[in-house]
Amino acid sequence: MSTTAFLHGFTSTAILIMAIGAQNAFVLRQGLRREHVLPVVLVCALSDAVLLQVGVWGMGGVLLARPEWAQLMRWAGALFLLAYAVQTAARVLRPGQLLVTAGGPGASLRTTLATVMALTWLNPHVYLDTVVLLGTMATPYPALGRATFAAGGALASALWFTGLGLGARWLAPLFATPRAWRVLDAVTATTMLVLAGVMALS
Repeated sequence: MSTTAFLHGFTSTAILIMAIGAQNAFVLRQGLRREHVLPVVLVCALSDAVLLQVGVWGMGGVLLARPEWAQLMRWAGALFLLAYAVQTAARVLRPGQLLVTAGGPGASLRTTLATVMALTWLNPHVYLDTVVLLGTMATPYPALGRATFAAGGALASALWFTGLGLGARWLAPLFATPRAWRVLDAVTATTMLVLAGVMALS
C-alpha cells in the first residue's frame, strides 16, 4: 500500500507540474541567467511540499466545501497572471536587457525570492493542482498512505525544479541573442494571458 501510494503521488505530481506556467517559466529564466538558481529551486520545492501536506490532510475538502473562497482565488489569480503577462511582454520591447551576460545587471536576491514566492503562493493553479486535486487523490489512502503519497509528490516536485533550474544552463547557447529571449518572453506572456482569460471566464 505504501509503495503504491508513493508511486501514485510521484507520477500524479510529475504529470501536473510539467504543464507550462508562470512558475516554471520563471525557474527556466533564472536557470538560463544562472541567477539565484538554488534559492529559487528551494523555494519552489519546499512550497510544493507544504501545499501537498495541506491538501493531503484535508484542506482540499475545505476548499471544495467553500465555493466563495474558490471564486476569490480565481479572480485574484486572473489579475495576478494578467499583471505578470504585461510585465513579461514589456521585456520583449527591451531586448537589450534580455542578454545573459556575466556582468550584466540582475535582480537582487530579495526581489527574486519575492517574485517566485508570489508566482507560487498567489497562483490559484498551484492550489487547484496541489491542494485540491492531489489532496483529493490521496483521500482514499489511510494515514500512512497519505504520508507516502505526499512524500512521492514532494520528491517529484524537487526533481523537476532542480532539473529545470540547473539543467537550463545547457540551453544557454540557444539564448545567446536578444531574439531568443524575445521569443521566450513572448511565449511566456502569451501563455499567462491565455491562462488569465481562461481563469476569468471559467
